Parts: sequence; structure tokens; C-alpha cells
Amino acid sequence: MTTPRTEHLVLSGVLTAEDAAATVRGILAGQRADGAIPWFRGHHLDPWDHTEAAMALDAAGEHEAAARAYAWLARHQNTDGSWYAAYADGDFAEVTDRSRESNFVAYVAVGVWHHYLSTGDDTFLDRMWPVVYAAIEHVLTLQQPGGEIGWRRDADGTPTRDALLTGSSSVHHALRCALAIAEQREEPQPDWELAAGALRHAIRRHPERFLDKSRYSMDWYYPVLGGALSGAEAKARIEEGWERFVVPGLGVRCVVPNPWVTGGESAELALALWVVGESDRALEILQSIRHLRDAESGLYWTGYVFEDRAVWPRELTAWTAGSVVLAVAALGGHEATCAVFGGGLLPSGLEPDCCE
Repeated sequence: MTTPRTEHLVLSGVLTAEDAAATVRGILAGQRADGAIPWFRGHHLDPWDHTEAAMALDAAGEHEAAARAYAWLARHQNTDGSWYAAYADGDFAEVTDRSRESNFVAYVAVGVWHHYLSTGDDTFLDRMWPVVYAAIEHVLTLQQPGGEIGWRRDADGTPTRDALLTGSSSVHHALRCALAIAEQREEPQPDWELAAGALRHAIRRHPERFLDKSRYSMDWYYPVLGGALSGAEAKARIEEGWERFVVPGLGVRCVVPNPWVTGGESAELALALWVVGESDRALEILQSIRHLRDAESGLYWTGYVFEDRAVWPRELTAWTAGSVVLAVAALGGHEATCAVFGGGLLPSGLEPDCCE
């Protein structure tokens, strides 16, 4: 058995080779035999964070473990193409939240495309195409006339019309990855192209179509991370929110004005900074959350309340570690991660000609 090559996970002041190996071992230790990756053992699994952790495993060369994570999704997909919002950590995938969140469902496309680019495994892509197709079709039943995506279906199946900017931005990224998969398979999906374009137009031009969650840092950077904003627009958005959300030397606030920085948001901002060519600032953000690293497990604490000088909550999550690994992999030049998040090679969809 060959040892995965992980030179791209070594980053000054963030991860040494030993650190990177320990973090990957920490994620692997949390994965169940059936492929599921809960937040941590004993806690629940949600499809988005499960996929984020699987992507980190691929970035680290642990392709077999990542493939088992995607096989878990394929086995547990609902007949309507969705997944539930939460499953208990146990042998029988007991559902603990029967709502179905649109960005949770869509994110499988990002993970599947990342795995394919990491491995070149055509058989995997063939096997997962029906899963991705059904997931995207489900999500698009929640698209509103203005292009935005309703954020969930309730447990009884009732669609929610309200849209979240963060969730819709993540869906935009997923749609572009789904279109890349369709293009690779030579199965054009013109409806998806129109949906992606309408969604991007809503994100860029119609903030009033989304619930106001501007206190949350994710609403600040996700239009950039999800590829809806690029170039000068993206850089202007980053600058606009910098002073509100970034705490120098500690990381990124989850929500203002709370004195709480979080590892996941910090790593995702670093990835968004890399996307807009701000690699130096991305490195600084990643270096600033070194204090969240648990040396024993190699994982990362979810957050830190800096006024109290206290880690909170006391949980080491696979998805936080996964987001750090992906940000480092992008900065380190990991080809698949750069292609998936850089966006330059992803189809962009067809934005409407109208300016309304």
C-alpha cells in the first residue's frame, strides 16, 4: 500500500507534514465502517459536512475512504433525490431531522466532481451520476421565479420559499460542478445552465430576494466562495466586510457583534481569499487559527470566545478539520481542489439578458 503524497498540505505556520498527517488521521478516525462521517463520534451527520470531510480525504490522497463516504450518500438518498438534514451517529442511519435543506442536497455535486478530478475514476462518475442528477433536480424544484433557491423542504414536504444567500451561493457552486459532470459525460443539461445563470443574477443584483442574515460572516464571503461574484466585484465585497468580521490574530467571527471566532468560517474565508488571488491574506487567516488546533487529535475546535479566553463549544469536528485541509490544499496547489474552488474551468451557466 502506497502512502498518499501530501506535500501540498504543508504550509508555513499552519501545518507541518506531521500536523497534516495527524489531521487526516483524525478525520479518518471519525469515519464509521459504513463510510459515514459524523461531526464527531456520538454526534449527528449532515450531508454537507459529511461531503466536506470526504473532500478533505481526497485532498490528502485517501481516495478509498472518500469513495466510501460517497457510497454512503448513494445508499441513503431519498427517492426524491434528497437527503435529510441530520442523521444520528449509529449503525442504522436514524433520521433526527426530516427537513431537507437545498444546499445540503446540492453539495454532493461538488464532492463528486472533486473526487473524479482527484482520481480520474470514470466508473465512480458513472455510478454517481444518477445520484447527482436526482439531487440537482430536487434542488431546482425549490428555485423561485427570481432565481434564488428556497432553503429547504419541511419534514412534511412543504417547500420553503424563503432563500438564504449563503445556501444559494453554495447551490450555485454545486450547479456549476454538476454542469461540469454533465459536460464530462456528454449529457447537456440546458435547464441547469439557465438555473445557474438565474441564480447568479439574483445573488449579484438582488440582495432583497434573500433573508437578511448580513450579521453572519458566511453571507459576506459565500457569494465569492460559491463563484457568483468574481473579479472586482468579489474583491470589493471582501474589503467591505473585512473590518466587521476579521479579528486580527484570532480568526473570523461567525456573527457580529459576538466575540466568537470559528475555525470553519476562518478556513472558508481563506479559501475565498485564495479564489480572488489574495494568497498572502489567506495564509494569515489560516495562521491565525492555529490556536484552535488540538495537538492530541490533530483536529480543530469549532470556535473560541475571545472575551472569555475559552474554547466553545467543546467539540472537535471533522468538517472544521476538513475545511482547513481544503484551504491549505488550494494554497498548496492541489490540482483538483484548485479546479473545483478556483472556478475558472467550471461552466458558468447562462445568465439572463434582462437587467431587472
